[in-house]
Amino acid sequence: MVEIALVVTSDKVFRGEKKDLVTPLAKKFLEENGHLLVYSTVVPNNLLKIREEVLKACERARIVLVTGGTGISPRDMSIEAVKCLSTKELPGFGEMHRYLSYKRVKEKALLSRATAFVIESKCFVALSPGNPDAVEVSLDILNSIASHVEDQLLGKPLRG
Repeated sequence: MVEIALVVTSDKVFRGEKKDLVTPLAKKFLEENGHLLVYSTVVPNNLLKIREEVLKACERARIVLVTGGTGISPRDMSIEAVKCLSTKELPGFGEMHRYLSYKRVKEKALLSRATAFVIESKCFVALSPGNPDAVEVSLDILNSIASHVEDQLLGKPLRG
């Protein structure tokens, strides 16, 4: 079991104008796959608030999933909030996310800036778009690598 934290970035969800569909989806998916959502929060699309919550989440879980803020609109700033904290970027996550998303939504997937990072050599941060379909794609990818990510970050040998 891997402990995972979730930071949802959305102005409308934060203000209560839109229902949070991501957190229940992530919680259910993670539980069904033997992982545990240990922390979740919703923040507005604000650089400093995103960064602050990601750091809080890093204290609670080895893997942090940040949803929203990875598109090209002026309000999308999750990557900018997190990239400066990172010690390593893992571009393969975003590449796979765009590839799998392309199968569902065609060329629109190319506008996603989804990626993943290592922060302080202890926390893996995966960024994905905030709609439920895109979150499912990210969760599928994350599920397949979560144990390996945790082992690598903790310096443990591969399980198996």
